[in-house]
Amino acid sequence: MDRTERILDLVALLLDAREPISWAELREHFPADYGGSDDAAERKFERDKAELVELGFPLSYVQGDDERRDGYLVDRNVYYLPEADLTKEELAVLYAAGSAALASGAFPGRDDLAHALRKIGFFAGESLPTPRVRMELGTGQEGQEKEVSARLETLWEACSAHKWVQLTYGSPKQVGVTERRVDPYGLALRRGVWTLVGYCHLRQGLRTFHVHRIRELKANTARPRTPDFEVPADFSLDAHVAYFPWQYRFHEPMEVTLLLTGPLASRAGSLFPGAALEPVGEGVTRARFPVTFVDGLARFVLSLGADCRVEGPPEARERLERMAARILEKHALVEGPRVSA
Repeated sequence: MDRTERILDLVALLLDAREPISWAELREHFPADYGGSDDAAERKFERDKAELVELGFPLSYVQGDDERRDGYLVDRNVYYLPEADLTKEELAVLYAAGSAALASGAFPGRDDLAHALRKIGFFAGESLPTPRVRMELGTGQEGQEKEVSARLETLWEACSAHKWVQLTYGSPKQVGVTERRVDPYGLALRRGVWTLVGYCHLRQGLRTFHVHRIRELKANTARPRTPDFEVPADFSLDAHVAYFPWQYRFHEPMEVTLLLTGPLASRAGSLFPGAALEPVGEGVTRARFPVTFVDGLARFVLSLGADCRVEGPPEARERLERMAARILEKHALVEGPRVSA
């Protein structure tokens, strides 16, 4: 029996067991593989266990008690995912989002995503329409789809296996490129741009890298089954990659209060997710939330028009007024003096 067949048979045996399976019983089930000397059989089984764990199989050894014996057991609560319990409409939305990501040309784990979509289609019990994709995701620049897609796959595998990567990076803050060794912690897609977050050995700290600015990329292939690093338990992608312009970390957090009126009042929750909302009258909503980039918020507020105003703090309101004044000045210079006939 070759190793692949033995691993599959081990999985089937362990999943079918309702009680722990002892080492002696395993040797009885696989006499040709775990026969011979005790040391050789144990070494072979240890290698098989490592393979199962690497494949995500939650195998553990349990000590027996009055109710059950010693042996190997699969934690079924970990192995089997809970029912998603999605409605037909929710399945359709999930399928549409996954199909759009798959068709974007740059999305990591494409094979896993395609397999998941086939499962959704199967359980839906009917053919779900594939949406027409109207935009490309995750490149940052046109014509880079193939390069970004290849880099994303490399980074996806490195993140999963916890292997460091060597990359050549072109930062907009400096001329030329730098060579970096990075422990990749995770990938995030924000507003069409893929960002890698990881520990940079050159800068000795966590850094973010736009994937489309990576010129060269190579993952460590030595000892592929041995992780090179561990991701800190308190690590969070959201703490390092902003969803909205005012979340970029350029200064200490500042609580800003906005007043939204007219049609914007009912949209306050969607325009500023996570904000504390307070209805203050008919068609008027006050929103409070922390900001770490006032200029980013000011640009967004100005784009909403007169129905969105900054109430405080004073420094945020002054920053908005100065930005609006500069915009008016620029438009005056472009338009030039008006001459009446």
